[in-house]
Amino acid sequence: MTLTGHSLIAGQPVAGEGRTAFGFNPASNEQLQPAYTLLTEEQLKAATAAAAGAYASFSTLDPETHASFLEAIADNIEAIGDELIIRAGQETGLPAARLQGECARTTGQLRLFATVVRQGDFRGARIDPALPERTPLPRADIRQRQIPLGPVAVFGASNFPLAFSTAGGDTASALAAGCPVVFKAHNAHPGTSELVGQAIAKAVKDLGLHPGVFSLIYGPGASIGQALVADPAIKAVGFTGSQSAGIALMRTAAARPEPIPVYAEMSSLNPVFVFPGAIAGNADEISALARQYVTAVTDSSGQLCTSPGLLFAPAGEAGDKLSAAVGRAVSACAGQTMLTEGIAGSWNAGATALCAAGNVTVVGQGTAGPTENAPAPTIFGTGIADFVSNDVLHAEIFGAASLVIRYSSIDELLEATNRLEGQLTASLQLTEEDYPTAAQLLPALEQKVGRIIVNGWPTGVEVGYAMVHGGPFPATSDTKTTSVGTLAINRFLRPVAYQNLPQELLPAPLQDANPWHLNRRIDGTVEAATDAKDEVNA
Repeated sequence: MTLTGHSLIAGQPVAGEGRTAFGFNPASNEQLQPAYTLLTEEQLKAATAAAAGAYASFSTLDPETHASFLEAIADNIEAIGDELIIRAGQETGLPAARLQGECARTTGQLRLFATVVRQGDFRGARIDPALPERTPLPRADIRQRQIPLGPVAVFGASNFPLAFSTAGGDTASALAAGCPVVFKAHNAHPGTSELVGQAIAKAVKDLGLHPGVFSLIYGPGASIGQALVADPAIKAVGFTGSQSAGIALMRTAAARPEPIPVYAEMSSLNPVFVFPGAIAGNADEISALARQYVTAVTDSSGQLCTSPGLLFAPAGEAGDKLSAAVGRAVSACAGQTMLTEGIAGSWNAGATALCAAGNVTVVGQGTAGPTENAPAPTIFGTGIADFVSNDVLHAEIFGAASLVIRYSSIDELLEATNRLEGQLTASLQLTEEDYPTAAQLLPALEQKVGRIIVNGWPTGVEVGYAMVHGGPFPATSDTKTTSVGTLAINRFLRPVAYQNLPQELLPAPLQDANPWHLNRRIDGTVEAATDAKDEVNA
């Protein structure tokens, strides 16, 4: 596929009238071609207007065409082949195996949402049939369904050039809901974004959909991003990135004449709690636990939103052995190239600040990698009293760094947990003998995180029906939602009730004939599609 260096607005390449920007290879800081022209705020309006124009037809698309569209996107992405993996590797420094897995996740979640669209429960069809003979007052015929919010602005994430980018989770779930998408490409991987954007545009064209269903735009993040969120055609926002950028978008969205929701996934320390039983075994078992922890910290150079930034370990001899094993494990690690020069610089600044904090030691440190953007992985250590009292120790360091905190009692763990901000995950390493103690911690964790893991590690987020990838602020901007899994579609829907409408005016999901063969809740009881018509007419 040919890279144009231009935005893709309603299926057409559009040269930006602003300045130009380039992708860079973080392993060499080499500038990559082509140059990407950046849109002005005035040019942006063409994309949002096209999305608004596409809403009427796309939001009412029949399930089979809708699902086939999502599957076509997945097919088109796979058809790009090695070209996509090579370009993504050049722009991010990520290894091919990681990118191949991420590509599979991207296409897999598109196909999963196609299944969701065909099955149709997300439409939330509810019917309360009229009760004209009810006393003292009759009941009207009332029917409800979920409808798409409208055009959605999606921002690409720096650390996932595929799975949280152009056709990633936010885009897939918004399109599955029936919302046109205006996608703001991350300037760190513009070529990767364009390749995938072309795959989506081809699916739009091949299925005969309105071209405004998808647009890909390039522009300065601070100005074009804010203008996109402020545009009155946009009805919701999907974002994965830094806390400062996410909050800036939230403020813009809240200040609009018509405020809109921002679904932002931001920062998380993902604490791990090691209970005494987990380190009561022999030295080999303790070393294995330490290696697993260090692997979770250093995987993808620690540039994962679920990387464990905190580990609470018991005080005493067993905890000393674990800490020593962690030091040995991380000392054997070499730094990996980080996504951008700026991210590597932020890692260095965060690690320096943590090292300079009072009563913080270095548990272990690896070696720097082969490039200037590959700092040495480092594990720090402190006591729980210092952690509770020092805000510096609660700052996220995005990259291969973590803090081991030594504790002496469940009361100390509870105090530290209550001191935490909202997180995406919490992990518990324990044995059966630790269950009574862990049970005391669980209610506190439920108030702080979106996912609780036992005897596992938070990295690796399964895309499925039960997954929650969210949590209280600042992990996310809306604690009631998830950005991964089929429940993510709910972010881009709202309920509408229809009272006493004749069959000819009702939307398909609520008609007595049930032409889309949906499961529906009729008078409070869930009825399968085959029974729904009979129940309504009874």
